[in-house]
Amino acid sequence: MSAQSKPVAAPLIQLRGVHKHYGDYHALRGIDLEIRQGEFFSLLGPSGCGKTTLLRTIAGFETPSSGTLMIDGRDMAGVPANHRPTNMVFQSYAIFPHLSVAENVGFGLRRDPRPRDQKSRAVAEALEMVGLGGYGSRAAHALSGGQRQRVALARALILKPKVLLLDEPLSALDKKMREQMQVELIRLQRTVGITFILVTHDQEEALVMSDRIAVMFEGEIGQMADPERLYRRPNTKRVAEFIGKMNLLPGDVAIEGNQILVDTAGLGRGAIEAEQAPGGVMPGRTTVGIRPETLGLLFPGETTDRRLAEGVVDEVVYYGDMTYYDVRVAGVERPLTISMKNLIGRPVLEVGAATQVVWDERSLVVLSR
Repeated sequence: MSAQSKPVAAPLIQLRGVHKHYGDYHALRGIDLEIRQGEFFSLLGPSGCGKTTLLRTIAGFETPSSGTLMIDGRDMAGVPANHRPTNMVFQSYAIFPHLSVAENVGFGLRRDPRPRDQKSRAVAEALEMVGLGGYGSRAAHALSGGQRQRVALARALILKPKVLLLDEPLSALDKKMREQMQVELIRLQRTVGITFILVTHDQEEALVMSDRIAVMFEGEIGQMADPERLYRRPNTKRVAEFIGKMNLLPGDVAIEGNQILVDTAGLGRGAIEAEQAPGGVMPGRTTVGIRPETLGLLFPGETTDRRLAEGVVDEVVYYGDMTYYDVRVAGVERPLTISMKNLIGRPVLEVGAATQVVWDERSLVVLSR
């Protein structure tokens, strides 16, 4: 989802200096964060990085050790989970197997003063919203994993929260169903127009679904940006390694007049723009990142005006539409990973084949730390 697909809205959720301690364990370390009204926002990171703790803190299931949490302009200090304008879809879905689909969806309305027929209409509308119209009388235990996930979404949305919190809701689904539900969640979020906050460890899932992503490590936000910037311009080596595949090469940075020059091991020297060093420009030794798809191989009969480096194919992994090559280049300790589209008439190179690596300076990103 492109960050340009929605206008910039005012912040709905604001965290300032939020810390969370469990005894000696420091789970959240000074989180400063704003999440906008109507935004699909993701918390992404490895296991134990604090993303679920942060989600549960927003929900009211965890109390910050210090700091401020505001939702819709109201300080949430002392406000219990059931009095916050949020609702949560858990990883396990928490479906009641002894109840029907309609009874599960309408469970949160049991104390609602509206007449029964109005509640029934609200349940039917929620089921239609998630693509389960006509499933109300079905036994919950007879549903597939994807259907149970939809029931959990309908049950959360029927209460019309301002924020829907999603704790790895797709992790139990198989790959095909997970990809289908990613599209369904994007559609649903656009339809209802409320703020979604997703916790996931799957970087592809976060890139596909999010307006913005906060990448977390050890209780801190390593970088926060829209998916395209996060992928193309990671600001540190750690973020670059976590988001997609990245070749990491030693390099040297020099500043000559108005030019930033980078000498990259195995590739050579070239000038880059300041935006290609998102963590800042410091002369001296550095790490240079370059994505596999921004490199190329020069096949027989092809020409290019881009830069070239001699190499030898070390490994070939064929995916049908793509082939990934590991190519050894002089001056580089590890082979470069290069992804190439399998176009008609383009051969798949064999291990040991001599080749030329195609590259240019626009593909480089200088990484801090």
